[in-house]
Amino acid sequence: MHELAQHARQQLGLHLTRSQLSALSLYERELIDWNTHFNLTAIHDPREIRIKHFLDSLTCLMALRDNPIDRLIDVGTGAGFPGIPIKIIYPKMQLTLVESVGKKADFCRHVATILDLKKVEVIQERVEVLGQNPSYREQFDWAVARAVAILPVLVEYLLPLVRVGGRVLAMKGESGPAEAHSAERAMSLLGGHLRQLLPVTLPGVAEERYLVIVGKVAATPDRYPRKVGLPTKRPL
Repeated sequence: MHELAQHARQQLGLHLTRSQLSALSLYERELIDWNTHFNLTAIHDPREIRIKHFLDSLTCLMALRDNPIDRLIDVGTGAGFPGIPIKIIYPKMQLTLVESVGKKADFCRHVATILDLKKVEVIQERVEVLGQNPSYREQFDWAVARAVAILPVLVEYLLPLVRVGGRVLAMKGESGPAEAHSAERAMSLLGGHLRQLLPVTLPGVAEERYLVIVGKVAATPDRYPRKVGLPTKRPL
């Protein structure tokens, strides 16, 4: 974990405390253990977990740290990325994790329990359904997602969940700028506006990465998100 702490300090100006490193270490052990029984993630090597899961998740702080972060929803979280590492840094925020695969949702609940993380809700549901549920629609300061869908689809998943004045953060690879351009019409229809494209580098990872930040400037029309499967089938 020393190397992770070093990279977090150098790249993000983030000083991980002993208790935060201890939580990440336990998280790593549980991930490796569960991965022997269930296919939670393709990454098994501890060093790769620290860089490609933990440090990658923590790069979100480049965008999050300057804005209100009381309620955050992580859609398609898988084994808890980026939501749980962010929660370890911001323990007081309300975190909602959305994952449609049962074993992955179970793992997220398990990690939240063993790390004694308060105010964490794990929902096994399709995001199109949540976006039409008044308990979740336009309730969040931030909606984040990593490797879930192309951006024109992703903004239809995420923008309905964010309050006006809130933001969407999409973690993208080298296609980030092109996807942001192709999603501008969808953003506009959904009440969003492209605010920022932040380049991200990870040690030992050649591929370019980007944080795409979309501001919510107007309420999302009631008809969005459309029914399950439609955003993917017919992107805006």
